[in-house]
Amino acid sequence: MFVSHDLTYALQATQNWVSDLAWRLRWHDRERVFLALIATLHALRDCLGRDEAVYMGARLPALLRGFYYEGWHPGRRAIARNRNSFLDRIHDGVHRDPAVDPEEVARSVLGQLADRLSAAEIEEAKAATPKPLHDLWPD
Repeated sequence: MFVSHDLTYALQATQNWVSDLAWRLRWHDRERVFLALIATLHALRDCLGRDEAVYMGARLPALLRGFYYEGWHPGRRAIARNRNSFLDRIHDGVHRDPAVDPEEVARSVLGQLADRLSAAEIEEAKAATPKPLHDLWPD
């Protein structure tokens, strides 16, 4: 049975991610922060193989997990396989806002993931991403 506490928790967990990213990027527009977060998660998902993408999705809070999987077709070949396509995917997700540096966004979101996952999980995720993206992950 659905309990309102579950919804409150899911909303709070998502707000925590948005707040953390807003702090990392020094942005005040929470809608733009949210768009950047989802765009980066989609770009990450789309550069991973199916199993790795599912594994990463399972580590996200429930509400973010839903947004992460939105529009995903696991049978398709990964589309963000190189640095430019990865960063373009992020920039497209924020409506090509000229004030957004997609590389800064990518580094910030991947830093968020690194702060929330174990070192072993981060090493596995980094290894699963294409080599041209490895330097976007925190050391």
